[in-house]
Amino acid sequence: MKKLNFKELGVDYLMSLIAGLLSGFGLYYFSQHNGFVPGGISGLAFILSWFTKPEYSGIFIFLFNIPLCILLSIFVERKHGLNLAFYVMIQSSSLVLFEKVMPLIFPENPYYVAEAGNLIFASIGAGCISGLGYGIQLRRNGSSGGTYAISALIKHWNPAANIAWLSFMMDCSVIFLVFFLAEFSIDRTLATIINLFLANFVVDHCLQGSKVGYKFEIITDNPEDLATEIMTTLKHGVTEMNVQGMYTHHNKYMIVCIVRKRDISKMMKILKKYTGTFSSFSKVNEVIGNFKK
Repeated sequence: MKKLNFKELGVDYLMSLIAGLLSGFGLYYFSQHNGFVPGGISGLAFILSWFTKPEYSGIFIFLFNIPLCILLSIFVERKHGLNLAFYVMIQSSSLVLFEKVMPLIFPENPYYVAEAGNLIFASIGAGCISGLGYGIQLRRNGSSGGTYAISALIKHWNPAANIAWLSFMMDCSVIFLVFFLAEFSIDRTLATIINLFLANFVVDHCLQGSKVGYKFEIITDNPEDLATEIMTTLKHGVTEMNVQGMYTHHNKYMIVCIVRKRDISKMMKILKKYTGTFSSFSKVNEVIGNFKK
């Protein structure tokens, strides 16, 4: 039986607490009272709250997600399901809490009100802040409820399933419902789309991490001099491999090096000195090891 790492477990739940508060604040302050919604199950909960009371959105998010947490605990991993239940509890309860507390602290401006029906800034705020919360939870614990939890379950039962289409269809269904239930409001529909786009954009950047680099793969006949100049000038390590060109069947060397964005131009200048060198580079996310951003 695997021994529990209480320090790691504590960090997991701390990050879930921060993520839940951030996503809850973004949804409450910018989205809940301006008539547009997030994606997935949270969006469906917000739509349902239109027919009851805005403060019920947190309750609906909790009720919709708890069955998914139970299924994750049973079929995927108990630790994962419990952590997700904690995150959902924080997110949903923060919506209820903010609804009660913010009017007492800020009676004049308890939440953002879009001026003259202009929802652009509200949708940007909701997408960025709630997206940051989703990203923190996904990066640390792998799921932030809703569609992500459903995706984990589908992957468990059908590993070959294309879960990207599921997320896309759920988001499209939310946009479709907003358009018709908001009486064909283009403003609310566009605000929902912008919110979804920005939230996913922020999530992607959170998952990429802060140590983003650029990997150069260089085919050369002069690996020693080239590697020495790269290590001396750019202060980055290199890896050398023996390769063979399939066209000429000549033995060559490939140097692999990961550099920072600001070092790309310097690398280009170095490569131009070595005639007969062939190279390409691509972006890599979250470089692990001795690599300064």
